[in-house]
Amino acid sequence: MLVAAAVCPCPPLLVPEVAAGAAPELDAARAACTDALGVLAASRPDRLVVVGPAHSAGPEAYPRGARGSFRGFGVDLEVYLGADSGDADGAELPYGLAVGAWLLGRTGWTGFPVDGIGVGDELSAERCAGLGREIAARAGRTALLVLGDASACRTLKAPGYLDERAAPFDAEVGRALAAADPAALAALDVALARELKVSGRAPWQVLAGAAQGTDLAGALLYEDAPYGVGYAVAAWS
Repeated sequence: MLVAAAVCPCPPLLVPEVAAGAAPELDAARAACTDALGVLAASRPDRLVVVGPAHSAGPEAYPRGARGSFRGFGVDLEVYLGADSGDADGAELPYGLAVGAWLLGRTGWTGFPVDGIGVGDELSAERCAGLGREIAARAGRTALLVLGDASACRTLKAPGYLDERAAPFDAEVGRALAAADPAALAALDVALARELKVSGRAPWQVLAGAAQGTDLAGALLYEDAPYGVGYAVAAWS
């Protein structure tokens, strides 16, 4: 049963060591992520499932203790999924789940049942929803940490350049997250999301599947587009 969810962006710049001198620019986003994780803790879950973007369609499974690194961004920093040190073999966490592991570490989510799932933009909306339903059907109280960014096309200097469709797309995502509206997330256009370089579409649609039939309430804690990329933080409980 899904009892709570936190939705957070996952740019590596969220990690101050990666952002370096630009770190203060995302202080408000970091604070909102901390608040969203606080909602998860208050729900007293039996387990936490971290869902984030992956390089392949997936789903890719990552156990507690899986290692992530920010060396690809010029920083010698390792993180471990729900643990103080690496105690799991297997593939390295993709960058989105590594940011999730960093968020968990800074808010004290260690020694707690945690596992991760990576989903990519080639995974269909139907498969994402099915995966969400599978997660929610697990015994006990389950919470989700859902990672992903909105469009990367909000300004001329954005990674995907300016696309006039980006702002309306992001506004609909923000509305759906604020209202805890699984149907609206499930209805997001897969092809448009890919064109707008949205990394959160698949993770959000996993959340949509997991939240079907629940009566969770939503709150949008942060919404902005620094660097021309849409970032949103929300809590459902």
